[in-house]
Amino acid sequence: MNVVSTAPNPPVATENSERALRQAARALARSGLVHAYGHCSVRLDAEHFLVCAAKPMGTLLPSDAGTVVRTAGALPDGVLGEVRIHQQVYARRPEVGAICRIMPPQTGLLALLKRTPRARHGFGAYFAKPDGSGPVLWDDPRLLRDDAAAGRLADTLAAGNALVMRANGAVVVGANLIEAVSLAWFLEEAARVETGLMALGQDGDHSLLSADETIARQVVAGRVYERMWEHLTFGDPEPVDPV
Repeated sequence: MNVVSTAPNPPVATENSERALRQAARALARSGLVHAYGHCSVRLDAEHFLVCAAKPMGTLLPSDAGTVVRTAGALPDGVLGEVRIHQQVYARRPEVGAICRIMPPQTGLLALLKRTPRARHGFGAYFAKPDGSGPVLWDDPRLLRDDAAAGRLADTLAAGNALVMRANGAVVVGANLIEAVSLAWFLEEAARVETGLMALGQDGDHSLLSADETIARQVVAGRVYERMWEHLTFGDPEPVDPV
């Protein structure tokens, strides 16, 4: 594993953390949420996180170790430039324990119209804001290859759990890998419903959940995230205790 830090005693990722991160990456790939591009990470402590190897996520092997990155400072050699997004989000959001940078097709299609999915069914409810809007839109198609832009994106995400990028995928965050990966799938499912209703001409306010219905569907009891994680990772060659 490549550990880069100026701290006296940088953390060392456990083997379970390494395996869980690879498992998350492969699950996102199998679900069609990433392709050649995308990355995910898991927090190690207040100032460090582990990001997956800079390879297509579906190709990660048990021998592909991640890299420990600081939440501030230059990126280590070999780490993808947009991992700056992870840095900026982790630095601002101490409650965030994992981040998925994904390329979901239906979500991306909506973003080209400067739209994000709204709360029209259960999965869409997880991203709804009090004003009825869905995930925030980052209205800039350029790659984020500098700290200032990544910082502005993190500020735009604010306290949300997802941000959709016009012509450039999405960022989803969670308290841990289970939540972040599950929410990534939820986001794309919400977008699939949105585009389906658009095709039917039924994407008006009449097909939205009410405020009360939305709140009622934002439930996580009953192993909601855990069951989705088990579904997405079933059959993975590296069974682990998820982190």
